[in-house]
Amino acid sequence: MKFGTTFAGLAMMAATAAHAAQLSVDARSSIPKDVQQIIVVDYKAMQQSPAAMQLKDRVLPPELKRLETALKTSGLKVDRDAETLAFAAFRAPGADGARILGVAQGQFQNAQIMANFAKQKTKPVMLRHTEIWPMGSAGMSVAFLNQTTMIFGDREAVKSALDARDGIISNFLQNSEMMNEMTAVDSRPVWSLLDQKGTQTMMKSVLGEASSLADYDTVKQRLKSARYTMDFNNGVKFNMYVVTSDTMTAATAATLMKGVMILKKTSGSPLEKSAMDGTTIDSSGGTLTVDYSSSDSNFASLLGSPLFQQVVK
Repeated sequence: MKFGTTFAGLAMMAATAAHAAQLSVDARSSIPKDVQQIIVVDYKAMQQSPAAMQLKDRVLPPELKRLETALKTSGLKVDRDAETLAFAAFRAPGADGARILGVAQGQFQNAQIMANFAKQKTKPVMLRHTEIWPMGSAGMSVAFLNQTTMIFGDREAVKSALDARDGIISNFLQNSEMMNEMTAVDSRPVWSLLDQKGTQTMMKSVLGEASSLADYDTVKQRLKSARYTMDFNNGVKFNMYVVTSDTMTAATAATLMKGVMILKKTSGSPLEKSAMDGTTIDSSGGTLTVDYSSSDSNFASLLGSPLFQQVVK
């Protein structure tokens, strides 16, 4: 499953103002513990940025497009009421690959939503004391944790979320490593965390053919986690941090990525070469850092370039 495995894919949704996309305790407790990647977005701010919406439309993975479409066609008016959206890819026992759960926070008109379900003669499925409602014809479901938090996805993902919330399985609050990482990013309008497997998948995609080199085999096993932030306030800014087990691994990963960047510079257009010039790759201690910045106009042009299409495929 391709869930945010490249620079642009990682930054698939972005925000403008200096708002914080923070998850409530109710939201965190509904996400199962074994998260491969979580992306959290200030949804209101994202809608106010044409550049952010263009980026989202180009790189939103099919799994998340299904969730977004189901929300928009369900009559839930999430575009109007949602303030924060989160998407979590998590591993569930017996599941083939990762499942994806959506979490929406805002001020939802639950009475109107229930009236709409009744009008459509929609019937819920009960799981303990919570109703799980079918959401449109795409096989998606939704459950309301309270007036301000809803969870959505396929029915099994929603059931796993309710199991996490009710303490039947471990939840995100018990994932101490990711909870610690979250404190470094959740004051930003858009942020993401990846565990070791998610980080390995992301780095393999970013490095492309360079991931087949012997040096990467050494690096791969020593990647621990990654986090990133992105915003569109006064241009485009992307910052990523990949945590490795030691200083040498971080330096080797930085060298590999710099090699990829040099190759892109030799074959790219002037605009693409400018994008490479706007990217800084470095390492400090055991952490690889990638920083990218651009003007709004250059970034908008870059979205249509062959380089961008190659990066996000």
